[in-house]
Amino acid sequence: MPAAIDLNCDMGESFGAWSMGADAAVMPLISSASIACGFHAGDPAVMQSSVRLALDHAVAIGAHVSLPDLQGFGRREMALSAQEAYQLTLYQLGALDAFVRTQSARMAHCKPHGALYNMAARDRALADAIAQAVRDFDPGLVLFGLSGSALPAAGEALGLAVAHEVFADRSYESDGSLTARRIPGAVLAQQTAVATQATQLALHGTLSARDGVRLQLRADSICVHGDRDAAAEFAHAIRAALDGAGMTVRAPSGAGR
Repeated sequence: MPAAIDLNCDMGESFGAWSMGADAAVMPLISSASIACGFHAGDPAVMQSSVRLALDHAVAIGAHVSLPDLQGFGRREMALSAQEAYQLTLYQLGALDAFVRTQSARMAHCKPHGALYNMAARDRALADAIAQAVRDFDPGLVLFGLSGSALPAAGEALGLAVAHEVFADRSYESDGSLTARRIPGAVLAQQTAVATQATQLALHGTLSARDGVRLQLRADSICVHGDRDAAAEFAHAIRAALDGAGMTVRAPSGAGR
């Protein structure tokens, strides 16, 4: 039984006059924050304030890299080459790192967002390109990816520390992939169900897929979605469930630390 697990949330997803999430309420409850880098959400002001908020709460900071898709919130798949995946990952890492360094801090991880995350979970060439960009930028960063998928495998092959990520509020398919958001029930709506799934994953690494198949998943980090309705309430429920189960919530250690 694991004694510790990371609790991460996608943060800094407001931009301009558009507000998203409940970052100030969620940040004290988590151990890792993946901050949007301007491609699917976020802007320079939001990136800077999100970094400061994470540091105020001693939360590990990561780059939440995405396809260039503000209109679609990074959830629409795009055709891109491995070289393009490398370039956009490296670009966004550098953008967020500028704000982190001005606070005399260090980034801890990189986590792709939305469509890029799911594409890299199944496409090893894209996964290799993202992992290479992370390694070239800072081999001490932890690479987050869908548990058991091509992305953490690519990171491990390059000697990166990886975090196999699981989701407390998402439905799964029998192959270990996330249920597509267009399918009813893909996002779990009840706090009790989400808290139960989080605890089951943290303690045992198991859950039931949408068709009833029992999945065994490596669970290094649990994602709390910051862009859902009542995000703070769901985060509270998950954190309370993990604390009640005796879990220590802490960020994963990087390869270079």
